[in-house]
Formats: sequence, structure tokens, C-alpha cells
Amino acid sequence: MDETEAVVRLKEGNIAALRTLIERHQVEAVQAAVLITRDRALAEDIVQSAFVRSYERIHQFDASRPFRPWFLRIVINDALKAVAKQQRHVSLDDPGNPSCPQLIEWLEASSNGPEDDVQRRELRDAIRAALNALSPRQRAAVVLRYYLNLSERETAREMGCAPGTVKWHLHVARDRLRSLLSPYAP
Repeated sequence: MDETEAVVRLKEGNIAALRTLIERHQVEAVQAAVLITRDRALAEDIVQSAFVRSYERIHQFDASRPFRPWFLRIVINDALKAVAKQQRHVSLDDPGNPSCPQLIEWLEASSNGPEDDVQRRELRDAIRAALNALSPRQRAAVVLRYYLNLSERETAREMGCAPGTVKWHLHVARDRLRSLLSPYAP
């Protein structure tokens, strides 16, 4: 069953069609939420909740449009809300540095020896730390634009802000990442 047919069946009340959408979008949605929240368990909860809400609100969805952007908007918005809520309730005992292995799998794809493994691990940790240094809105802009490959206009629509604001978030994020990762530049 393709995505369009799954949406039509969901609108008819057939909850079994949700499985098709979950299989198609779950991995990407969780990875996007992890990149924003920096917490895999929280990201999985957000995505699970987003699928339930998308089923409950499927009658509001315009079936002539693709499901993916509508669904990912729910996930990104919920991830941003969760981060904002966490920032209000920060524990002084928790450094808040969960791992995000999907982001940098490519670093571990090939290995020529122990030295390469150490260098990859150091670079992976540096990238993770640099992403964690960004504000949640900057991380969301980076995830939407570079990880999910949305245009700046689509990213602005998903974030609910002007395209100029997205450009600013991306500019600041790139500058920050560039400065934090400069010791690792070839």
C-alpha cells in the first residue's frame, strides 16, 4: 500500500493503514527528534505520540498534499516544545549528553585501524558536542534544512517563522559549528 492509499484508508477509519505510514516515516522522524531533543527515549515518545495524533487528526489533513511534511511538522514542533519544557526543569546532576549515533554513522562506516577508530570517535564526539552547543531553534533549522533536506522556504513554514529568520538561524548555527569544529578541519 502506498502513502496516498494509506491516508485515504485512515480517513475512512481503517487504523491498520497507519502501519504503512509508521514503516515509512518512523526512523526519519525519530532521528530528527533526537537531533533536536538530544534524548532518544524522549524522541521515540514524541514520534509515537505524533503518530497517534496524526491518526486522530487525519480528517484535518489535505490528502492532495504529501503526508511527510505535515507529519514531520508535528514531530519538530513537539520536539521543540519538549526541549523548552526540559530547559525549565534542568537537573543540576544531569549533564544531558545522550548519544546520537545515527547522525554520524558515516564516520564509523569504514576503518583502517585503531588510530582511525580513535580519530573517528573524537570527531563524532566533537560533532555531537558542537550540535549540543546550538540553541534548540538553531538545531531545528539545521535538522530541517540539512538532515531532512527541506528548502529554506519549507523550513520556515515548518518552524512557523519568516524565511529570513531561518536564514539567520542557519547562518548563526553554521558559524558556531565552524568555530567549534575548526580544530578538526582538514
